[in-house]
Amino acid sequence: MDVVMLSRLQFAMAACFHFLFVPLTLGLSLLVAVMETWFVRTGQEMYRRMARFWGKLFLINFALGVVTGITLEFQFGTNWSRYSIYVGDVFGSLLAVEATLAFFLESTFIAVWMFGWNRLSPRVHALAIWIVAVAANFSAFWILAANAWMQHPVGYVMRNGRAELESFTALITHGFAWSQFIHTLSASYVLAGFFVMGVSAYHLLGQREVPFFKRSFGMAAVFALVASVVAIGHGHVHGGEVARIQPTKLAAMEAMWDTQSCAPQHLIVVPDPANEKNSIEFLEIPCGLSVLAFHSASAEVRGLKAFHPDLRPPVIPTFLAFRAMVGLGFLFPVLAGLAVLLLGSIERRRWLLWLLCGAIPLPYIAIQAGWIVAEVGRQPWIVYGMLKTSDAASPLAGSQVALSCIAFFLLYSFLALLDAFLLFKVSRAGPRPEQPSGPVAAKGGAL
Repeated sequence: MDVVMLSRLQFAMAACFHFLFVPLTLGLSLLVAVMETWFVRTGQEMYRRMARFWGKLFLINFALGVVTGITLEFQFGTNWSRYSIYVGDVFGSLLAVEATLAFFLESTFIAVWMFGWNRLSPRVHALAIWIVAVAANFSAFWILAANAWMQHPVGYVMRNGRAELESFTALITHGFAWSQFIHTLSASYVLAGFFVMGVSAYHLLGQREVPFFKRSFGMAAVFALVASVVAIGHGHVHGGEVARIQPTKLAAMEAMWDTQSCAPQHLIVVPDPANEKNSIEFLEIPCGLSVLAFHSASAEVRGLKAFHPDLRPPVIPTFLAFRAMVGLGFLFPVLAGLAVLLLGSIERRRWLLWLLCGAIPLPYIAIQAGWIVAEVGRQPWIVYGMLKTSDAASPLAGSQVALSCIAFFLLYSFLALLDAFLLFKVSRAGPRPEQPSGPVAAKGGAL
């Protein structure tokens, strides 16, 4: 296996492991902020306990997520030095803002929030977690803006054989960046909602802390339902943008080989791995793909045969990942809708509680599938239409990258298992019983 493929595998592995942590961090930070706000507004101790319990799970996930994220940026210098030389002036500016502004703001106020129990007034303490939540989501924007630039580069000028930043404003007002940001955040909120619902369902099945977990379940169910509807609606909009700027990705997502006007949508497709014949297609919706992609029944959709073989992305992983993402995406509002509809008697709906316990991994799978579509579907480009992945890797020996691949896999596997173990242990133990004490337990206590 050559150094380019090994470097791709290493970065993909690091990114996939890191993104096991990020969505839960984004969603839980917001849910915990809402819970603590309800404590400030109502003075009910239950909401304070909820913020502390779910906040502990948030802190575990955040701490381990930071460890897996740090190494990602280093790989641009170690494994992708030619990429860094070629586009570092543009790409690096976005990562610099994320690290020096959003991440440090988030990290600082996490410490304030974590050590501020019984030291700060409820209002100030709640403000700290809101700053954490806003900073975490703000941090995600800069990373996604950098990725969106790789998907559709804007705001640069070619000078001295490299891309140089021409307009920072163009980078942060980039429509594709905001589209990725909305889609990723809504998916992250779905994951956090289902995580809280699943853990709450586990305790409701055992009739433990029923008022506490029923309240947590209800907040998470509404949160997940709204986020899942947004994810589906915006996913359609985002798909249209992909069709416009990345036609090869669209063709791979649908395993479509021939260019067609009034292109049909096939609900079931068996892609041809030989890249020579048409796919085997079933359950056709006439003109469906043209309408979904370009909002016109007569629109032409270019197939893979319209592009040089060297410019076609891998079809089967892109196709299967897209089907997994969309299929699960439509399942989530159904499950969340049932949870909201049956909320009044949810502790007696054991079949639904069991179902939601088992559904915890599904948003993780959907999100990972979405990133496979985004990144594998972009190939062979590392910057779409501008720089090929094969031209971006560092001039390293294959043995060097193979060794680091093995080391990264072992490290990340350990961290992922540790995260799963700690989340399971704390989730299963449930919240500690607490009693109001001192002025901070009263609504609006002084600093």
